[in-house]
Amino acid sequence: MSVLPQQGLPRCRRCGTPVHWTITASGARLAVDANPCAMGSRAVYRDGIGTIRSRRPTAELPLLPYERLHLPHVATCTADAVRRNPGRRRAS
Repeated sequence: MSVLPQQGLPRCRRCGTPVHWTITASGARLAVDANPCAMGSRAVYRDGIGTIRSRRPTAELPLLPYERLHLPHVATCTADAVRRNPGRRRAS
């Protein structure tokens, strides 16, 4: 298994947190938090040519030994917290 880099990572444009940009099974780009998390919902791994990929583990294809769980960054982005909580309003 190739360990994912922790230095020189791109940062979220909204909150500045380091992230890994992954390619999903459908070919979409998905930012995940840089550090693995036991509560993560995305299995992240580096493929044979070095591309960082992510997928959702299932009962049919559970987490594999070379994968680590990460949270999608949208779930933890502090800049998106206001958008996720529409009842909260900014002070004028």
